[in-house]
Amino acid sequence: MKGITMVKKAVLAYSGGLDTSVIITWLKENYDCEVIAMAADVGQGDEEFEGLESKALNTGASKLYIADIKTELVEDFIWPTLKAGARYEGYLLGTSFARPPIAKALIDVARKEGADTIVHGCTGKGNDQVRFELTIKALAPDLKVIAPWREWDIKSREDAIDYAEAHQIPLRITRETNYSKDKNLWHLSHEGLDLEDPANAPDYAKILEMGVSAQAAPDEPSYVSIGFEEGIPVSLNGEKLDGVTLIQRLNELGGKNGIGILDLVENRLVGMKSRGVYETPGGTILYHAHDALETICLDKETAHYKQNVALKYADLVYNGQWYTPLREALDAFVNATQRTVTGEVKLMLYKGNIINCGLTSPYSLYDVDMASFGESEYRHADAAGFINLFGLPVEIAARQHRLLEQ
Repeated sequence: MKGITMVKKAVLAYSGGLDTSVIITWLKENYDCEVIAMAADVGQGDEEFEGLESKALNTGASKLYIADIKTELVEDFIWPTLKAGARYEGYLLGTSFARPPIAKALIDVARKEGADTIVHGCTGKGNDQVRFELTIKALAPDLKVIAPWREWDIKSREDAIDYAEAHQIPLRITRETNYSKDKNLWHLSHEGLDLEDPANAPDYAKILEMGVSAQAAPDEPSYVSIGFEEGIPVSLNGEKLDGVTLIQRLNELGGKNGIGILDLVENRLVGMKSRGVYETPGGTILYHAHDALETICLDKETAHYKQNVALKYADLVYNGQWYTPLREALDAFVNATQRTVTGEVKLMLYKGNIINCGLTSPYSLYDVDMASFGESEYRHADAAGFINLFGLPVEIAARQHRLLEQ
């Protein structure tokens, strides 16, 4: 069963959920090693940490670390991804970019404790195993990794519940509410149960936690103004805010108005398709606002090329390739494009919709005089010569086509 023969001290990525609760006991049974639990505070809420230390210790851990990495997550991972405009098949990468900083925190604890192994609860079917382990390879290649889902006899979440009940491990879930969830400051994902069949419509009244459906949103719209400096959101309705607080407030506002609900069948890195429901209220607002501001701050060629970069950037984040030379190189390009993405975006939020209400920037490339249908400096007669030159290849190809038809 064992993938590694000798383990003295292991650091476990711990949440107190089903998988990691079972793993502590399983590690003690199968590796007879000291287990140190580490929970990462990525903004999932204080209630997630209530009683967590006693639970970890009671199930066999020698100690519990809680690493507050919310600010690092926002400043070093979310903002770069937002500036890149990276989306993976419409998904705003909430779980994806949270894994590298969690893995980095695990490494920090392992170094502090002199541990030789890191353990995670990712399944062999998922993307997260890759994200965790590529980060460990990049930052601490000497550390060993144990992934129990790739070793043990447990084959399903139902089996894991059976194991927990047999070993008297307390759980917060039941068989009926056993959605697989991942929550952080940016989003909440839901997978499993009835969602596994794409033919089933999500029961949003039962599923949603960060907000409400569009139908349940208020009949009156909400308005918001977001200020950016070099592509980074810095203010809300004129008030300067740190990134964590800004996202939290937009989550509340967006959630109330039914913003940011995504029902997606995505292509996983490991080859299969997977269906899930994502809640990303604040992030969806920020992506919309950032995209809107770029329309007046970026020239055509840069904006169009940046769309290609965004696709590749999203793939790198989704695939766990954060700590790679290519991602760093793409960041250099993105940061160069963001030097002029400064300004204010006004939006209306209404029943799941985000509607532009005004864009301003000191670096705006929009020239009212040039764009106006009234009198302007634009010389209409110049267009004739432009069209002749621009259309010359079309004209020559048409002549050749006529020759072929003769």
